[in-house]
Amino acid sequence: MTSPTIQVRAITKSFGDLAVLRGVDLDVAPGSILALLGSNGAGKTTLVRILATLVKADGGTASVNGFDVAEQPEEVRESISLTGQFAAVDEVLTGRENLMLVARLRHLKNPDAVADRLLERFALAEAGKRKAATYSGGMRRRLDIAMSLIGDPPVIFLDEPTTGLDPQARIEVWQTISQLAAGGTTVLLTTQYLDEAEQLADRIAILHEGTIIQNGTLAELKRLLPPAEVEYVEKQPSLEDVFLALVGAPREPRQPRDERKELP
Repeated sequence: MTSPTIQVRAITKSFGDLAVLRGVDLDVAPGSILALLGSNGAGKTTLVRILATLVKADGGTASVNGFDVAEQPEEVRESISLTGQFAAVDEVLTGRENLMLVARLRHLKNPDAVADRLLERFALAEAGKRKAATYSGGMRRRLDIAMSLIGDPPVIFLDEPTTGLDPQARIEVWQTISQLAAGGTTVLLTTQYLDEAEQLADRIAILHEGTIIQNGTLAELKRLLPPAEVEYVEKQPSLEDVFLALVGAPREPRQPRDERKELP
């Protein structure tokens, strides 16, 4: 069997008296997308920061691309890219200039060619000469992800990448993320949007109160709840149903889609 690209074992982290991570175990297979779901404060960003060598864990072990995050931080950093909740784009520069700047900082040859290739790959070629300040939210996020891929890192961490985006921009980013995995990039995606996890993830892990309480494919998670029956129509549980049932969170009543036919 192929070794996981990301492997986490019994990771713990506290900030003062607040225990954020309480023994997290997680594997991410090569070239796959794992969605890490959790409420605000569940510890998603803390785990990503540990894996990106920005924060040290209190206990446990973790490796990324075969390198131990505590013992080999430089090798880990060379293997990854991290995109946060807000696009790290210089709005004064054009899209092309943003890409060239990062290519030069990474000491790559032919930064012009690198920028042109990524603009084409992310459907930004026509906007490449425009200042990033004129970009839509989806375009800016695509540029941000393109910048993070300079140097072809095998692993990318996306920490709530569609926060604040409109529905169309979210779809554009979803397409970009799917293309990354199709090209062999391993993606760890944190999100609060359950539909995002449903659309993108090969596997879904639910982080609650500092531990992974469930981890599986969408189909496996849905099988955790019995199908609901409304008269003669069987309704399969959604990922939202599974998530809320597992974390024990209250939810507002919602009107189900009426799929019944009127009976004479």
